[in-house]
Amino acid sequence: MAEYPAHLVREHRLFDGRSVTLRPIRAEDAPLVREFLNERSGESKYMRFQKWVHAPSDKLIHFLTDVDYDRHMALVCAARHGDREEIVGEARYVANPDGGTCELGIVIADAWHKSGIAGLLMEGLIQAARARRFATMEGLVLAGNAEMLRFVRVLGFEVHAIPEDTRTVRIVKKL
Repeated sequence: MAEYPAHLVREHRLFDGRSVTLRPIRAEDAPLVREFLNERSGESKYMRFQKWVHAPSDKLIHFLTDVDYDRHMALVCAARHGDREEIVGEARYVANPDGGTCELGIVIADAWHKSGIAGLLMEGLIQAARARRFATMEGLVLAGNAEMLRFVRVLGFEVHAIPEDTRTVRIVKKL
């Protein structure tokens, strides 16, 4: 496992005045990640995982928080409430077996949609993927997820139909 990439930690003030911290995830974030996922609507979890996830399993939480910062990078956006930190967004890539491409995933707390944190997370994730010399970032998005498709197009992703699966589309960005 690579050393914790502290150089990726950034403080941001959003256009609405709220402050957030963008940082790589840590294994000790497991309880915060579980809380974050448990508080998401069923639809949000379905859009992210493309299946119904009632409560995240211990195995899923371990996968999401035990990253190597190289082939698997995850960034979280955290907001402080007094002395308590809350995860309000998360984005990650996982290297594909070819070693030159990576698959992305992102989920934002329902109340934080349109706050700007999705763009901050994706900007940080794309920079980290470029630093690791991935050539391409890609992902699967539900074809009906119009908000996500608009968002990734603005980021320069191309959207490709999958003939054998009309339910999803592939998004691709050359890095």
